[in-house]
Amino acid sequence: MSDPSASGARRALSGIRVLDLTSAVVGPYAAKIMADHGADVIKVEAADGDVIRWIAGPSPTPGMSGKFMHLNRGKRSIVLDLKQPRGREAVMRLVARADVLLINMRPQAVERLGLDYGSVARANPRLVYCAMVGFGPGPYRDTPAYDSIIQGGAGVAALSEMATGQPRYVPYVVADRTVGLMALNAVMMALFQRERTGEGQCVEVPMFENMAALMLSEHLYGATFEPPLSPPGDLRLIDPQASPVKTSDGYVCLTTNTDAQAFALMRAMGHPEMQTDPRFSTKQARAAHSREYFGIRAEAIARRTTAEWLALLKEADIPAMPYNTLDSLRSDPHIVASGLLREVDHPTEGKMWDLADPTRMSGRDDAPSRPAPKLGEHGAEILAEAGYSPEEIEALAGTGALGPSSA
Repeated sequence: MSDPSASGARRALSGIRVLDLTSAVVGPYAAKIMADHGADVIKVEAADGDVIRWIAGPSPTPGMSGKFMHLNRGKRSIVLDLKQPRGREAVMRLVARADVLLINMRPQAVERLGLDYGSVARANPRLVYCAMVGFGPGPYRDTPAYDSIIQGGAGVAALSEMATGQPRYVPYVVADRTVGLMALNAVMMALFQRERTGEGQCVEVPMFENMAALMLSEHLYGATFEPPLSPPGDLRLIDPQASPVKTSDGYVCLTTNTDAQAFALMRAMGHPEMQTDPRFSTKQARAAHSREYFGIRAEAIARRTTAEWLALLKEADIPAMPYNTLDSLRSDPHIVASGLLREVDHPTEGKMWDLADPTRMSGRDDAPSRPAPKLGEHGAEILAEAGYSPEEIEALAGTGALGPSSA
């Protein structure tokens, strides 16, 4: 464990050291949340850095994209060449001092580098080792995986086809972000178990199976039963009209999940007779006749402005929100009031918008975390903490096993 005072003693993971050998989104997202909660996260990068440094939008200086900044704040960076024996030796010295190791390489690459669980557990039996893989045991085991691949394989893209006739990936890395949260959850449970047993363990989090489980739990629907009571697919969610509803001058977002809400909407739309129509008088009936229900709703809501509908819906206590674009979301009055977006000064990138952790904890110090690191920015510092002398650090850099800092 690291010194809790170094990362803020009023954070839940203060004193926990995390070795982050991941790249792209799934692993860095999990590690970023740990850093937000006080963990000392050491990001180990190859010489060319995390791919998200370069492919996720423009930046004032190369290698510091906006998405990288949001996914990697609070971390320190070291560049190690794990293909070199001395690079692997250095990372194993870091492993010996870590509480958690996150890795998202393909299994055969992990074994080739000697970073499999058996090898690292010998160096540190208390380590919680979290492998985020594309696929667990099975025929796809060694197949490369990215978010879009998992979306397509797990049926996410098929939902769009069911709704619109055209398969499409969700324009958000939903598999990476979701599985990152699942990995975080698993690591927290493993750390809690370690408090009881004193032992670390291997946690494997496969993207495909996790996304398939989410999709099937949501959309197996009547096919849950044997024999099936309906085809898979929750029609209330798949219906193309289950979307923001067009008003006379824009859109409004609303939902009616209870009879009371639905009846209030029927009255607001000027259709009180729908309350006794057998197609719409119960939740089950509305689900079975969702196309007709959504059609009547669309026709009625198109007659008034967005502002008029938001006022009517608020008065009727019907769940509703304005429809936001990515631009308007930033100036949404609630987002502004919440402090979610905060302007900060990055030491090399200048003024930027940082995202506060939306979770509020009464026992946490919410001071901003350290900014996202430049490539290799903290290499010498990290190795010195691991017991390397200045001469050893210089020699390691001379072999190319320790990469230079771009700070």
